[in-house]
Amino acid sequence: MKFVATGNPETLGTYPIGKLLVQYSVPAIIAMVATSVYNIVDSIFIGRGVGAMAIAGLAITFPLMNLVIAFSTLVGVGGATIASIFMGQKNIERATDVVNNVMTLCILHSVIFGGLTLIFLDPILYLFGATAETIGFAREFMKVILYGTPISYVFIGLNNLMRATGYPSKAMISALITVVVNIILAPIFIFKLKWGIAGAAWATILGQVVGFLWVLWHFLSKSSFVHFQRHNKWLSWSLAKKMYGIGLSPFLMNVTACFVVVFLNKSLLSHAGGITEGNLAVGAYGILNRVTMFFVMIVFGVTQGMQPILGYNYGALKWDRVKKTLYSGIWIGVGITFIGWILTELMPDALSEMFTTDRQLIDIARRGFRIYFICYPVVGCQIIIQNFFQSIGKPALSIFLSLTRQLIFLLPLLAILPHFYGVDGVWASMTGSDFLAFALALITMFVMMKKLAPHVPANQPSTQS
Repeated sequence: MKFVATGNPETLGTYPIGKLLVQYSVPAIIAMVATSVYNIVDSIFIGRGVGAMAIAGLAITFPLMNLVIAFSTLVGVGGATIASIFMGQKNIERATDVVNNVMTLCILHSVIFGGLTLIFLDPILYLFGATAETIGFAREFMKVILYGTPISYVFIGLNNLMRATGYPSKAMISALITVVVNIILAPIFIFKLKWGIAGAAWATILGQVVGFLWVLWHFLSKSSFVHFQRHNKWLSWSLAKKMYGIGLSPFLMNVTACFVVVFLNKSLLSHAGGITEGNLAVGAYGILNRVTMFFVMIVFGVTQGMQPILGYNYGALKWDRVKKTLYSGIWIGVGITFIGWILTELMPDALSEMFTTDRQLIDIARRGFRIYFICYPVVGCQIIIQNFFQSIGKPALSIFLSLTRQLIFLLPLLAILPHFYGVDGVWASMTGSDFLAFALALITMFVMMKKLAPHVPANQPSTQS
């Protein structure tokens, strides 16, 4: 299939939807897969170069790392959606305002969040489960990461805008650059220079420095369709308010994911029948979670590719193209998670053996795969619909749908089912939550599509400050 030209956003409103989805989604998917692979490889470097307690310390930082990402996507995703809609309305002046504001807000967020987290770092890490044996490793890693938050936030924010303003391939390259630099530097810092777990953190930050310079050069170049303009607005409350409203959905998704893991772990420990069994059940959940997130990340790549297409055509009042993009995305999303279900049905032990050789742990994980993945094919549909509303500037619906799967349905089921079915009830709680969230998303989509179609002009975000 021949790729369409990017760099001119007007192609989003004229080229075939299928070709656009390939052009915009494939680079995002590649970047997502590369990031997933990097996370696995980085953990291997730390485990072999520093030790088992370092791996435990690194695991303690995962919820905090999710919060770091949450505060950057709050601005980056919201800004990307607003910029796409303005470009669909042919309002390049306001799209430029968005680029300037994303830069400013990312810097402000990084200073405030990074600074406060550094001050209260130890209490936060203990809250997430650090012990006397792991706190040193967790602290050493997170200090470096937090010092680099201004670089990380600007890179993530501008990379989202690069994709949304017509440069998906360049956005993919910037993500790949950070991964490649990281993978090259991490073993040098850990094994050669003996920097320990801090070496992995420095490799992460230096990789993002290279990506930061790449995206900064893009938006400083006047050859880019949308770029920094000194005389445009650099901090507008009206724009910030819209960005926060739209970016709140992925923000809450990251935040709730942090705390839901705590509830899941406690439930597994409580209902496993012993300390050893409980720890193994938590380990099994870790295996399931990694496999799940691999396919979910691919679906997120599809949603990132859909976002500029949906935003532009919604802004341009091309409702037929909006619907075609949504329905195509649903089929692709379901296909991806269906493949995940097939693999867990056919080879659950092989998947577990990638992470462990412990037969008891493999047995528990196999049982988890069988129960949790029963409804997994519909997860792709739920994620696509949820992100559809975010992409057309309907943040309240997107936020609500994101919370149904991770919080609203899951927590009540966790409070009931494990009391009757033990660990199986924990797996079943996640299955039930996935199915209920899917059913509600589908109903919401059909209702809202009927309401939106006749009133598209009235639903456009204002182009005034």
